Amino acid sequence: VGPARGSYKLGLDRILVLHDEIDLPFGDIRVKEGGGLAGHNGLKSLKRDLGGAEFWRVRVGVGRPDTTDSDIVSGHVLGGWRQPKDEVAALIGEAADQAERLVLGG
Repeated sequence: VGPARGSYKLGLDRILVLHDEIDLPFGDIRVKEGGGLAGHNGLKSLKRDLGGAEFWRVRVGVGRPDTTDSDIVSGHVLGGWRQPKDEVAALIGEAADQAERLVLGG
């Protein structure tokens, strides 16, 4: 991501990331620019590669398991969906709509 940003000479405010967010209930979607990383390894990697964290984010709620066991939490985030396919499809569609609105300036 970092080399692409450099190649296109983009400011961080022109970068949009869609990512899972365990601190939001399944189905919630929030949009924000910059902010903390909340221990999200993917966001930490992006911050390092991009040189900052002030990029746009579409945070897609996947919910948090009822434990602090890191293996279970990792399995929850990296494993397959447990929700019905139609609910997952709706969530992905809404996240895409939010991203489109940001790109189009809405």
